[in-house]
Amino acid sequence: MALDKNGIAKRIAKEVKDGYFVNLGIGIPTLVANFVRDDISVEFQSENGVLGMGPFPFEGEEDADLINAGKQTITTLDGASFFDSATSFSMIRGQHVDLTILGAMEVAENGDIANWKIPGKLVKGMGGAMDLVASAENIIVAMMHTNKRGESKLLKRCSLPLTGVGCVKKIVTNLAVLEVTDNGFKLLERAPGVSVEEINQATEGKLIVEGEIPEMNI
Repeated sequence: MALDKNGIAKRIAKEVKDGYFVNLGIGIPTLVANFVRDDISVEFQSENGVLGMGPFPFEGEEDADLINAGKQTITTLDGASFFDSATSFSMIRGQHVDLTILGAMEVAENGDIANWKIPGKLVKGMGGAMDLVASAENIIVAMMHTNKRGESKLLKRCSLPLTGVGCVKKIVTNLAVLEVTDNGFKLLERAPGVSVEEINQATEGKLIVEGEIPEMNI
């Protein structure tokens, strides 16, 4: 059975280590903060100028002045700090962020990512994604494996305008966990009840399958 968005976020939360500074992109990545283990210390950074984000607030407890880069209301942990965008991007460009978790519309088998523009649709701009992918050394993408038409989003080459080149290290989708290698997408884990054949059929780019592929433990 394929994962939902919360399932993807829960699996990615296992990649977050004690002491990490983590940037969460818009969409599925924002859910990751809800699933990080309580026994580790993690600082979530938002590019609009917040360090020390907590999970989403409960209904009725929202503070309209506390938002993330996606304009969603958030909570903050004890010791959280607020700063301007120049300071925020100094952290990002200075490579002080240990892990960046982004959404994507497409990822290519060589690690290229497209996550900001669909031709013909009006958008405000690339935002901070370009800085994040250019500066981060550890990028995990959270995404659905296929689009609404059932077409693969894991491609030989991206068809949409690129955000970054050769930068993605790992991808967690509703079907699988994959590592980007020099030879293509290496299948590491499969969602509970999802077969290797289903993942293969949903992946346009080269899929590397070695040995028995375990189910995700979430």
